Amino acid sequence: MTTKQREEQRQARFPLIVKRAGTSVRIYRVVRPDSPPYYQVADYSTGKRRLRSFTDLADAKTAALEIAERTSRGEIDVLRMTPADRASFVRACELLRPTRTAIEVAASAFAQAFEILGSDDHVVDAARFYAARHKQTQAKPVSAAVDELLSVKEARGASPRYLQDLRFRLGRFAQSFAMNCADVSTAKLQAWFDGQTLAPQSYKNFRTAMHTFFEFAVARGYAGDNPVEGVERVKVRTAPAPPYTALELAKLLAAARPEFVPCVALSAFAGLRSAEVERLEWTDIDLAGRCIVIGATKAKTASRRIVPIHDALAAWLVPYAGQTGLVWKGTHDAFYDRQQSTAKTAGVRWKPNGLRHGYASARFALTGDAGRVAGELGNSAAVVHRHYRELMKSTEAQRWFAVRPEAPANVATLPAANAH
Repeated sequence: MTTKQREEQRQARFPLIVKRAGTSVRIYRVVRPDSPPYYQVADYSTGKRRLRSFTDLADAKTAALEIAERTSRGEIDVLRMTPADRASFVRACELLRPTRTAIEVAASAFAQAFEILGSDDHVVDAARFYAARHKQTQAKPVSAAVDELLSVKEARGASPRYLQDLRFRLGRFAQSFAMNCADVSTAKLQAWFDGQTLAPQSYKNFRTAMHTFFEFAVARGYAGDNPVEGVERVKVRTAPAPPYTALELAKLLAAARPEFVPCVALSAFAGLRSAEVERLEWTDIDLAGRCIVIGATKAKTASRRIVPIHDALAAWLVPYAGQTGLVWKGTHDAFYDRQQSTAKTAGVRWKPNGLRHGYASARFALTGDAGRVAGELGNSAAVVHRHYRELMKSTEAQRWFAVRPEAPANVATLPAANAH
């Protein structure tokens, strides 16, 4: 093949139509990633459809011309078809009439789809998938859509706790996807998840938040489909990880920076969840009354509860008496980063809500009262009994509540209250 012929083939627009005396025959160019392009011509000269393939366009044109000439002369005898074949042919023409598509064009397209899919079972499914992915969408940056979703959720009365969590997770997602919603694919999302250091529960929570976001985007025409559907799911263990030991707790408290010490202490000696610590205000802590009030808007279960302040917690909080506002004044991201950096400095692995699990295990070991501990944790007695029974011995529990600041001179003396 000459250079000129190759250039003619490259510039030709397909399908090419070869006409002869009112008869048209189309030539299709087939391109596959693992082989050179080739050309196909549909030949019905034997009464049955047969695709003839050619590596050279000139040969394909010659064959198409011959078929057109023979068809125009009536040499292709459709009467040689069986009655069943003729009935199928007529029915096919009727089905295609509204589309104004020639039967040989439809047959050729189906044959190519069949070859790609390997069967005819999923041709319609493939067409629907393509239509969903390529339907017209409105250009909307991810960050703008996130802001819109949060505004809608707030207007519809979503709880502050839910909005805070959604804002954190979708904000982190939006920072990595500076593009339109329709351009976010499952592959891109999976790569993002694979690049994050997330515990199984955090992975699940992020996936849920992003699924909610793309349902919103699809409903408003910002995305053609929900790419989160194809993102891998992870199995979340229902049982908590082994609690920290008293020695590990002491290391964490010693490594914590001053503004983070109350956060560690509240989880370790009052069993607060990390999210509850972030929402807690100093006015919720009654040092004189020896209790903490977790309001419904700050609790995971949306139920108000009162947690006692034991001697150990009082020792760590008294130096902060007189503080106002939120206990943790930083952002959610900063809280997460501080957890990780504190654990790294202490030389221990950070366990999500591991301090809370330590408190629950120690309290149950000392009291043996699942109902009482459940009330302090905001859980059910069954959950406490199932997850925290016999995780810690009473001697270790006593060591847990014996962890105190290294500089007791800075800690005021309060009325005695034991860990029981």
